[in-house]
Amino acid sequence: MLQKNINIASILEAIKAMEPIEGDVILLLFGEKSEVNYTDLIETLNQANISFFGGIFPGIIHGGNNYESGCIIKKFKAIQAPSLIKGLEREKIDIPSLLPLAESSDIKPTAFTLVDGLTKNISSCLMGLFHELGNAVNFIGGGAGSLSLVQQPCLICPEGVYQDAAIVCLLKYDVKLGVKHGWQQLEGPIVATKTDGNKVIELNWQAAFEVYKNIVEEDANIGLDENQAISLNAENFFGIAKGYPFGMYQEGKEDVVRDPIAVNERGELICVGDIPENTVLNVLKGDAEKLIESAEIAVESTIDLKDDSERLRHTLVVDCISRTLFLEDTFSKELEVVNHRVKSTRSEVTPQGILSLGEISSYGEGTLEFFNKTIVIGTLYRDI
Repeated sequence: MLQKNINIASILEAIKAMEPIEGDVILLLFGEKSEVNYTDLIETLNQANISFFGGIFPGIIHGGNNYESGCIIKKFKAIQAPSLIKGLEREKIDIPSLLPLAESSDIKPTAFTLVDGLTKNISSCLMGLFHELGNAVNFIGGGAGSLSLVQQPCLICPEGVYQDAAIVCLLKYDVKLGVKHGWQQLEGPIVATKTDGNKVIELNWQAAFEVYKNIVEEDANIGLDENQAISLNAENFFGIAKGYPFGMYQEGKEDVVRDPIAVNERGELICVGDIPENTVLNVLKGDAEKLIESAEIAVESTIDLKDDSERLRHTLVVDCISRTLFLEDTFSKELEVVNHRVKSTRSEVTPQGILSLGEISSYGEGTLEFFNKTIVIGTLYRDI
């Protein structure tokens, strides 16, 4: 359900209309420009004995449209109440014991996972979750936070509003996952010879910004005269770099994209998500048609033709906010491709989800990964 004009009373009324029972959980996805007192909302939902979790994102998705404000409200069957993981700013992260619950399910659960997209140690947290749950579940989720890239509390659950945290909830659904990005290689391979978490300090043993700047400017200035030439700097970095992400090389698969969003005073490139030292990188370049085509491929891979369409219950879309910034007016085509394919399979199901700061999904043979500039689609199936 999409609510465009929201307040605490309307959210509570919408949830009660869904008639949640024991074993149900309510997912709440807010656009960051929503005017909601989240502390009061949490108190109200706790008083009503509603099991819930969610987050605040740069935008939300409903069908073929995206919104900066409003709320997506969804009801799911869950194996357990949502689990809050705090302290992601620290290197040691306490991962809850979830494997016994996952193994008790008669179907392979879907671990819906939300994380503060601007915190440290996201990869370590996901590694801990995968170490705990392994292939006993499939994962889907994304990074919460603000398009301003200023970190602030962005995850909500019965315990409160949190930053530097993650939330995971095991849902009682089979899921078919599609993960694609469509970015094309421009230059590489390049080795990230010195990194620190999400900071790239050196590329090929040289200052990271200088190496990256030379590659980007050479491509960006093709066809421009001297008066139009672009010079990449700290002030214009975000606007230009959105078209030139890094790709972490994966043999036999699409690169895993890392989004450089800023350069600091030391010439270090700040990315959304960690880049391990000595990772082999490519510099990628975007083409609108290829990106939109990748969304079509992703959704197609989630439609199980062997499954009766009547089992299709939900389609969740986690689409990187930076894809909207790159595609601009053509971004609606990406969402409409997904919406049309899902509706043609089961008209009652509307794709819904988030514009995220990083995307979470099982990948390849089941490993868990944190992506950037990628579209992740999960189609959830369940018997009546």
